[in-house]
Amino acid sequence: MTAGRRPFGLLLAAHGERRTDADNAGVARLARSLADKGVAAEIGFGFIKGSPPVDEAIGALLSRDVVVYPLFLSDGYFTRVALPWLVERAKQHDATRTISILPPLGLDPALADVIADEAVAGAHSRGNLPAETSIVLLAHGSKQDPASRIAAERLADCIRQRRCFYDTRIALLEEAPSLADAIGRMSGPIIVVGLLAGEGMHGAADAKRLVAELKRDDVMLMGPVGKFAGIETVIVSAVTRHIPAER
Repeated sequence: MTAGRRPFGLLLAAHGERRTDADNAGVARLARSLADKGVAAEIGFGFIKGSPPVDEAIGALLSRDVVVYPLFLSDGYFTRVALPWLVERAKQHDATRTISILPPLGLDPALADVIADEAVAGAHSRGNLPAETSIVLLAHGSKQDPASRIAAERLADCIRQRRCFYDTRIALLEEAPSLADAIGRMSGPIIVVGLLAGEGMHGAADAKRLVAELKRDDVMLMGPVGKFAGIETVIVSAVTRHIPAER
């Protein structure tokens, strides 16, 4: 895939977890898969909260031209403030590098197609028709920053436009509407999509707990979306758009 393009390194930047039992392996697997596809001359990964930190991961790359891809589902504090600060710190260690940050995963219009495809497959796996199945996008949310809610609402609108499902709604972990409130009196099969990049505390525990508390056999949890197979294609397309073919 790098043929005909200037050499560059790709860094996957994720939130990460610092807990001793944290599992950041999903990002490493994604990096290996992209490397196998020859997406960039070299591929690394780093975390805002976790090891290796983003700035150290950039420093470990040999490429003079580095593209940072944020594995975040919105353009919130971590992508607007924390990530640029770490990238700037990496530049201070080596001013000769060119480092660019792409828009986060959650703002890519192609993500709606990935989610819709996975949800259609999930509905069929339970013997349900997608047109009779509702989708609830479960995002992080924040009372201090509307970015997560806004990104989730935009994704929900994109999925509604595909007219694949009976209903599409959002739910948030840290603000209203909660998952229980969002589902409310909804009937029929429901697929809850974890609008989370990885299986951190929210991806691995909170989403599963909230679905279990519903005590409904017709509700299925899928995700986090960062583990969906189509995410690789979204990243490849975004990087390809940013690094045009050499003439």
